Amino acid sequence: MITCFIRYHIDLARKAQFEHYARNWGQAIPRCGADLIGYFSPHEGSSTLAYGVYTVENLAAYEAYRQRLSEDRLGRENYEFAQREKFLLREDRTFLKLASGPHAPLVRP
Repeated sequence: MITCFIRYHIDLARKAQFEHYARNWGQAIPRCGADLIGYFSPHEGSSTLAYGVYTVENLAAYEAYRQRLSEDRLGRENYEFAQREKFLLREDRTFLKLASGPHAPLVRP
């Protein structure tokens, strides 16, 4: 299993557009075959960094997912929305694998 971390630099004045974009990916990404962990918009600290995180089985599964996403109506519309609204200033993808597992059980006070 690999996890894709997408780091976005966004225009803070267009945070609402980013959140709309994130909600759309919340529908399209799982439908196209990736396990979406979530999209995260600025809250505290840096006001221009946002993230998207999802997992896929391997790089072959990622390629198949990207193909399905390019053919998905909402996926195409969401990409076009981002291009038109220009709220994404920069986008970086990093693929990582879990190195700390298995994890100990969560201790609750």
